[in-house]
Amino acid sequence: MDNKPKLYRSIRERFEEYGEVLGELGRISKDNGPISTKEAHLIKLAASAAIRSEGAVHSHARRALEAGATEDELYHSLIIITSTVGFPTVAAAISWVDDIVYGKEK
Repeated sequence: MDNKPKLYRSIRERFEEYGEVLGELGRISKDNGPISTKEAHLIKLAASAAIRSEGAVHSHARRALEAGATEDELYHSLIIITSTVGFPTVAAAISWVDDIVYGKEK
């Protein structure tokens, strides 16, 4: 859990039972279907972009790369949601993925 954001770790430590349920929810939802870990992170990347969560975009871009996604797959997962969430949202998310790809994460 050391690679998780500081706030996430703090919440899991302060609210232990809640943190355990969060961990189980993540595991169960990931393991209960045919979607690969890489594909799951690309989906979560797109969802994070849709809600304009910079931290989640950073996290899922990083984790998708670790799961074998290419940089092109990261960007494509964002570009394909343009007609749903709009160009400004996608442009912001692309800049956040750039932070990971080009090593400029805050």
